[in-house]
Amino acid sequence: VFTMYETQSHKSGCIVLIFLCTCDSDKLFSFSQSWIPKIIKKRVCSTFVEDSFSNGALCQCGGVRELHDSVATGDFFGAAIVTQWDSRQHSSECPTDAFGELEFAGAGRRHSHTLQSSLCPIIYTLMTAHWGLPLPNLVVSVVGGEGHEKIKTWVRDVLRNGLVRAAQSTGAWILTGGLREGISRCVGEAVRDHGAAAPALSRKKVIAVGLAPWGLVHNRQQLVQAQGSFPARYYVQNTSRDSCCLDNNCQAFLLVDDGSVGRRGGETSFRLNLEDYISHQRTGIWGSGSIEIPVLCMLISGDACMLERLDASLRKATPWLVLAGSGPAADLISELLGNLSSASLSPTSPPVEGEAAEGLSPELRDRVREKIQKYFPAEAELDRLVDRALSIYQNRELITVFHGEQEGSDDFDTVLLNALVRASKRVSSEASEYTEELKLAVAWNRVDIAKTELFNGDIQWKYEDLEDSMTDALINDKPQFVRLFCENGLNILDYLTYRRLESLYHSLSDSSLAYVLLQRRLSERQGLAGSLYNVDGDVTVPLKSSQSALTGPASTMELSMYEVSRLLWDLLGDVCQPFYYGPLGLDHSISTRRALKQVNKMLLGECMYRDQRCLSPWAALFIWAVLQNRSDMAVYFWEMAGESVLSALGGCKILRELSKLESETENKLAMKELAQKFENLAHDVFGECYQSSENRSFTLLIRKSPVWGGATCLQMAIAADARLFFSHDGVQSLLSQIWWGDMERSTEVWKLVLTFFLPPLLYTNLMSFRSVEEDAEEFSALKENLKDSLPSSSKRPFIVSRWRQFWFAPVTSFLGNVLMYFLFLCLFAYVLLVDFKPPPPHGPSTLEFVLYFWVFTLVCEEIRQTFFVGGNFVIQRMRNYIQDVWNKCDLTAIALFTLALCCRMFPWSYQFGRAVMAIDYMVFTLRLIHIFAIHKQLGPKIIIVGKMMKDVFFFLFFLAVWLTAYGVANQALLYSYDPRPNWILRRVFYRPYLHIFGQIPINEMDADKLGDMNCTNDTTRIEAGEEPCMNTNANWLVVILLVIYLLFTNIVLVNLLIAMFSYTFSKVQEHSDTYWKFQRYNLIVEYHSRPCLAPPFIIISHLHLFIKRYIRRIPSVKSKHFVLELRGRKASRLNTWEAIQKENLLSAHNKQQRDSDRARLKCTSVKVDSVLKQMAEIRDHDQRLRLLETEVSNTLMHKQDLVSLTCTSHHQLYCSL
Repeated sequence: VFTMYETQSHKSGCIVLIFLCTCDSDKLFSFSQSWIPKIIKKRVCSTFVEDSFSNGALCQCGGVRELHDSVATGDFFGAAIVTQWDSRQHSSECPTDAFGELEFAGAGRRHSHTLQSSLCPIIYTLMTAHWGLPLPNLVVSVVGGEGHEKIKTWVRDVLRNGLVRAAQSTGAWILTGGLREGISRCVGEAVRDHGAAAPALSRKKVIAVGLAPWGLVHNRQQLVQAQGSFPARYYVQNTSRDSCCLDNNCQAFLLVDDGSVGRRGGETSFRLNLEDYISHQRTGIWGSGSIEIPVLCMLISGDACMLERLDASLRKATPWLVLAGSGPAADLISELLGNLSSASLSPTSPPVEGEAAEGLSPELRDRVREKIQKYFPAEAELDRLVDRALSIYQNRELITVFHGEQEGSDDFDTVLLNALVRASKRVSSEASEYTEELKLAVAWNRVDIAKTELFNGDIQWKYEDLEDSMTDALINDKPQFVRLFCENGLNILDYLTYRRLESLYHSLSDSSLAYVLLQRRLSERQGLAGSLYNVDGDVTVPLKSSQSALTGPASTMELSMYEVSRLLWDLLGDVCQPFYYGPLGLDHSISTRRALKQVNKMLLGECMYRDQRCLSPWAALFIWAVLQNRSDMAVYFWEMAGESVLSALGGCKILRELSKLESETENKLAMKELAQKFENLAHDVFGECYQSSENRSFTLLIRKSPVWGGATCLQMAIAADARLFFSHDGVQSLLSQIWWGDMERSTEVWKLVLTFFLPPLLYTNLMSFRSVEEDAEEFSALKENLKDSLPSSSKRPFIVSRWRQFWFAPVTSFLGNVLMYFLFLCLFAYVLLVDFKPPPPHGPSTLEFVLYFWVFTLVCEEIRQTFFVGGNFVIQRMRNYIQDVWNKCDLTAIALFTLALCCRMFPWSYQFGRAVMAIDYMVFTLRLIHIFAIHKQLGPKIIIVGKMMKDVFFFLFFLAVWLTAYGVANQALLYSYDPRPNWILRRVFYRPYLHIFGQIPINEMDADKLGDMNCTNDTTRIEAGEEPCMNTNANWLVVILLVIYLLFTNIVLVNLLIAMFSYTFSKVQEHSDTYWKFQRYNLIVEYHSRPCLAPPFIIISHLHLFIKRYIRRIPSVKSKHFVLELRGRKASRLNTWEAIQKENLLSAHNKQQRDSDRARLKCTSVKVDSVLKQMAEIRDHDQRLRLLETEVSNTLMHKQDLVSLTCTSHHQLYCSL
């Protein structure tokens, strides 16, 4: 809700009422209305000062005599007769009676609410922070043309095609008179026409704010209500004639009340102060821009009073744009600046009022007087106007004259930019002209102006000139300027230090998810730092707070790179080591609490790391942009960063984790779209690499990245759930190579099975193996890495090496595990069905003990996978193990087997143990599904079954509702009394469920088919256990319920389930190949890390691994298949090759985009605009030549007159002589 605030101005005695028009009132600020009349006051004229032109009927304030309490006969000292009304002396305050909500009617409905304050900071803050108006990058204050003055056609064209379009492109506010008259009405119509034609996003950028005197507003009494108006309907008539009604095309109104009625000019003082205040605010988010908000006054026409307004504004160093030819005041200023000799006045600082004309020649004053009389012949106080004109001329550097009738409205934003740059040169003599122009272009986000005017090759930019503008462009999300600066002299290595990177994270918006997450991490460290200083840990300091709320040093309470590192650790998990631990001096294996203590201790010192250069600036900026979900900025930084494939996958992982935490649906969808975009980029770049070199692309997939904390592309892809990336033929080719080991990938399965059962066939030509010499030269890094990891002993014999090549391949391990698992299930089934002996001492049997040992080896393997495979920390390894669905199945099977084993050993729990053992057999058998995931046809079907299980749960929910409803009603109608719990459950749930499949006991439900039954209606005998008799009173209702139940379940619900299954099947089947290739990786990694022997012989491999890894300390050779560490020249060559492939891809995309029809049209439009601009320049030169020709002809004519006059005088003299 918007309310109205009314406060007395201490400077001008004005009251300012603010009306905000909006169509989305949900976003606006809400106020309580009860306190408004108590605190907020209005101003009423209390002293009648006679207006000589009204014959004593009206006061000079505009009100009648009857509305005044007293009549003025003297001033406050009684020394003289009061002849001039003054708002501060002759008006008083009283509680306001005009506040609340305003609704336009008659000219399109708009809602507004009223707020009043005379303080510019309050008004500006409420308009931007609470009312949701976008922060301006420019403020254009349009003055002049008041009343019923006729506006020229070319002026309307400048407003419509020039001013409004420039405001839209620069994000400007337009300050107007706010009434439906004169130039204010033209601006409102231009804004209206733009809003009707422009898209919604552009329409929001054009903000028109109306400033008008309260006493001049027509029908203002409609806004007055003692208790407030919610809403007050303000009627506006659609008429072509000018009127003093509020213009509903404005987004906000500032109505200034100085106590007068029907008088103009009461808002001038407030308007000057508001313009001056806004000009001292900074652009950008949270005022983070590199410049203050530019304010430009635009003079159109105007009367003689406008000279005083112009002079007062120039004294506050506000630049002006004068439209020459639009009217008297504008034409006068244009002629003064064009015709007066610059030598007549020195451009010194603005003089004190009243001293402008001192020391000036009478001739100059006469020339100025003549021009004023020319445009204002009816004015009496010519001397005062002459002084104002001369004072204006002394500030001519702040004035730009625009000949709109000749130059047209094209590139009007460039005209505004040049006017502001010219003014900035005068105000700040130390600033460079081009630097100020660049800052304005950045503030307006006009990269086209920067390219054509500033970065066209004529100016040599230095790093110092671009540093501030670069920060402004980064914080305010202007990627085109960032690209432009980096291409024109800004070195990112010198620019990005850790201090500046921290300041970029400080600039995050409060509404962003990254800000909230960083605030949580900062609160944790603040709590620990506060406890060190005996301060409550609950007191936290926001990221943007410049001062600490704790007693500890402020440096420990501010955001540091440690919070960023913790956030990235939360998002990326254990895929990579923590970021920024090196500059912070932290070890990667340190605990969280110790790290917090060390960071707080370090921040108490000088924090030398903040002045260090960021080691990977492009990657750091890429992560910063991704955390804020800035698409264009993140893509540009990705283009500039190295390790393109891994960086794209890392951005995909971060965005998908953020989307899980994001609550806003729109932001969640944007994050998912950007994540998919980066996955596509990773897929495309790797495709280029794979086409260039297969072996180098394999190295790229398994190479450890120092920038991304030792992560590999495969690890990041599986963490990011990048299924499209895994579906690439290059990734699958590497996985197949690892899967088959040193065997040829074309080996047939029957050969593998035959060799498995007959190992001597290894040494025949039945099996084909790859030779090391077949690898290309590009893959030498991997070979050398593997050689370095081998023992230093001599080369193994052929028999041993061939044996290892076969049995150490993951495919052999998989085959052995499958065969032995089938044997395990057969043994389990035989023991359970045939050889399950009674409890000791009669059992268990020998085969049952073998089964127990077999399960024990399975347990040992699960322990190895849990604690000895994965990350650096045990907790991380356990978390990774539990996250896998099939590992949960294994734990369930082992837990059930352990329970069954314990129960079967005792006679009292023997049968329960046997039952649990039977259930456990089902779990072990279902484990076979995971084994078939490697099959290309069965793998996708397993995924389909898993997704269908989710559909079944939804189906069971609806079925349970109908089942319960029908079962309870059926039981209540058939049996009046039956307290047996087991029969109640049987008849309420079991029988209705069987009805779905056609098992309907008609003889127990239909009274006509009811047979002889031994039953009773005696409650005592029923409670004793006898069968109750069926109630036949409402049997017809039972039959109807049965029909309805079967109709809904068998037709509606079952068909719904079939439809859900069909949708799931078609959805997965469409991408079945992608799903299968993705899950294939997990299976290959699992069996690649497994020992070569299968249970129960795996216990031998476990003992061998224990001796080899923990006693002899021999590293694993197989781990190098998925992780490869490159350093020095080899890593540099690989990065360069990857960067070249990325550039080739981007070039192809750019070429494709240029060839598109839309791009061609855009290119043609740019060329046409360039031609039109050149034609405009040619026209300007032609006009200048014509003016020069006219001046020359006039000079010649003047000389001819002089010559003729001389000749005549000589002739007369000759005659006289």
